[in-house]
Amino acid sequence: MTMHESSDTPPSAQPTLCKGQFAGSDEGRTCTARARFEIGRYIDFPLPVCPEHLGPSLLRARNVLWPPVIRLIG
Repeated sequence: MTMHESSDTPPSAQPTLCKGQFAGSDEGRTCTARARFEIGRYIDFPLPVCPEHLGPSLLRARNVLWPPVIRLIG
């Protein structure tokens, strides 16, 4: 086994980070917490979010399916 093979981790082993955004004074900054949920969206990739951003993302994210489709990922 080469050094390259032993040091690489498969992409699925890396935690998915939250793609929720902060509102107010921190607008434009993204969350760095680990995503626990995915929100299904119409004509778009699922949106991974942490518990803190689950509710706000259901209300404000683009193309969210209604009724919402939420999947536990972590």
